[in-house]
Amino acid sequence: MSQKRALISGISGQDGAYLAQLLLKKGYEVYGTARDAQMASFYNLEILGIRNQVKTESMALNDFRSVLQTLAKIKPDELYNLAGQSSVGLSFQQPVETLESISVGTLNLLEAIRFLDSPIRFYNAGSGECFGDIGGAPADEETPFRPRSPYAVAKATAFWEVANYREAYGIYACSGILFNHESALRPERFVTKKIVNAVRRIADGSKEKLHLGNISVSRDWGWAPEYVDAMWRILQQDTPDDFVIATGETYSLEDFIATAFNCAGLDWKQHVVTDSSLLRPSEITVSRANPSKAFTKLGWKAQLTMPQVVRVMFEDRHELDGCA
Repeated sequence: MSQKRALISGISGQDGAYLAQLLLKKGYEVYGTARDAQMASFYNLEILGIRNQVKTESMALNDFRSVLQTLAKIKPDELYNLAGQSSVGLSFQQPVETLESISVGTLNLLEAIRFLDSPIRFYNAGSGECFGDIGGAPADEETPFRPRSPYAVAKATAFWEVANYREAYGIYACSGILFNHESALRPERFVTKKIVNAVRRIADGSKEKLHLGNISVSRDWGWAPEYVDAMWRILQQDTPDDFVIATGETYSLEDFIATAFNCAGLDWKQHVVTDSSLLRPSEITVSRANPSKAFTKLGWKAQLTMPQVVRVMFEDRHELDGCA
């Protein structure tokens, strides 16, 4: 068999970097894109020690001509779309950028695949945020979307674009509906990284207080390197389909905080301050998932749940505070 070629849009992010690492280990030829590949740092690829093994190209996802030219040039067997604004909190401040970067980018990729009439297998990064607040019931692939943030609205839009192109044009296109997944490669604008970094500094003698918003919310937190394996498995199926990817275990943010401070032998209540300025305009109270379809059809099951994820993030010292 000839070597498979994969193209990852959004390769500079947490998931893109771990996915590139996984695909290289599987013998793929890996390409990654950025709006300006010559100026992009690809810092996460450097951290993982794989920067020199990845070929990079410039591609603007909001520019159809750019997308079309890039796909025609690279001719990937598999295309993983992980690009777009990735922060729920930031989406309230940048709703237009969030919607355009996610929905228009996804549409351009799908339309380019259709236009080229290429047998590319397409993976779209969906999100458990799309389900919104469903009263604590575990969401599966049949659960209706009720998005409660600009980010979730954009991800829901992209999900239905993928479903439409799969059904209308027979394109091999799938969405992985991923719930929260973390690692040391997270930027500090994500609350999980913000917490772990603060705990490290406080353990090292800092007198700071950790300011947080609503800590009573509950989420399903997994380990990012495991989730990119699920992405790959989704594109290896005979028939394209969508999958919920999660651990199936939900914990409160307070649990996450307590676990992180416990890693340093500290009582979180002495170091955390509730800050109303950090509250979002709307919030999902409880996020819960049912990933049984992924286990049944993909043979995928999360190995690490929140307590282990926090411990690994805390002990992962190869990344300095604030780097991402």
